[in-house]
Amino acid sequence: MPKSKISASRKLSLKMLLLTRACEDLEKEKLEREEEKVRYLGEKLPPLQLSGLSLDELQKLCKQLHEKIDVVDEERYDCEHKVVKHNKDIHELKLKVQDLGGKFKKPALRKVRVSADEMMRALLGSKHKGSMDLRANLKSVKKEDVKQDKVLTSEVGDWRKNVEAMSGMEGRKKMFDTGGGAQ
Repeated sequence: MPKSKISASRKLSLKMLLLTRACEDLEKEKLEREEEKVRYLGEKLPPLQLSGLSLDELQKLCKQLHEKIDVVDEERYDCEHKVVKHNKDIHELKLKVQDLGGKFKKPALRKVRVSADEMMRALLGSKHKGSMDLRANLKSVKKEDVKQDKVLTSEVGDWRKNVEAMSGMEGRKKMFDTGGGAQ
């Protein structure tokens, strides 16, 4: 590597000169902005002469000033909206440039087991109250109940036998007797 021809003290003195020059330029810009502001306000806002005006003329003047204020507020709002939109566009373009540069590597994603409560807490933050146990609302089925159902269905047997047994007057009499119709 070739050695630098400028000494360290010379570099430092050049940096100091650049910094002082930049400070002077900033001060000049501030003064210019203030002068521009005063000039602009002088053009847009002529001095008010309120002496010798009647009540009606003062009211008209106030209405005119309010209309001008509304127009200026609309312009200010539009300008702010444009600035916000441009800032978003700039941010998106910076992200695209980063992606195209290829310096940003996407991390490898891992499978993570998260319960419903943890998911809701992560999404809603402190608004999430109570637990959300999804299994709590499910109907529980006992194995004994299933076995009893099988036994009941096997006892019924053939439906044709029941129809034949209940047909005729005897069958109807049996229904009334077993129905608890003791009078």
